[in-house]
Amino acid sequence: MDLNREELKKIPIFSTFDDDEIKEIAPYLIREAAGKKQEIFSEGDTPDWFYIVFSGKVKITKLSHDGREIILEVISPFDFFGGLAVLKGFPYPANAVAMEDSVVVKISRNNLLKVIDRFPGVMYDMTSNLGDRIRDFHDTLKNIALEKVEARIAALLLKLAGKTGVKAAGGTMINMRLTKQDIAEMVGATVETAIRVMSKFRKAGFINNEGGKIVVKNHEALKAVLDPVY
Repeated sequence: MDLNREELKKIPIFSTFDDDEIKEIAPYLIREAAGKKQEIFSEGDTPDWFYIVFSGKVKITKLSHDGREIILEVISPFDFFGGLAVLKGFPYPANAVAMEDSVVVKISRNNLLKVIDRFPGVMYDMTSNLGDRIRDFHDTLKNIALEKVEARIAALLLKLAGKTGVKAAGGTMINMRLTKQDIAEMVGATVETAIRVMSKFRKAGFINNEGGKIVVKNHEALKAVLDPVY
């Protein structure tokens, strides 16, 4: 099914396009369903496609040295993934897997390069976004190596609240459903440890659960977990 103008303009890198420009790029974009746990690409695959999450969520993962899956990033609706590999022409450096039933929009590498050549602003928006995300990847890996689990989970909750948060009674709701398994994989911990830390934060009043989603109630307390002298 083709995407319409309103749908395409929700995608940040295309949000400033006028109607004629939207019509020009629309034929390049392919909508595709991805079932829960479906692999979209694997580390080492040829970067044939550039992807945008349209609904649901997709995790970007790598395996640790001991074989555990580590979630480097969770891609929310209207954000892209696979961009760096596609632009540079090297194999995908990580795995992309649907965390729930999702819809992605994809564009072939050749067609993306045509779009960038025709609309240079797309390249600027992509590289700006990628720069921020590379820094986040570096911070994630550094935290996994150096920080205590409590600090890693506190940093994750604050990051997700800042990225996807919506106002809720008594705090900021992280607007995605996360299992304890998801949290463990995002911080490089065991599920049992993630359960223990989340329970500790909930009993202390730092967080709460509402409708199956996490509500951050006390940002300052979580920041203090990161830096005890905060």
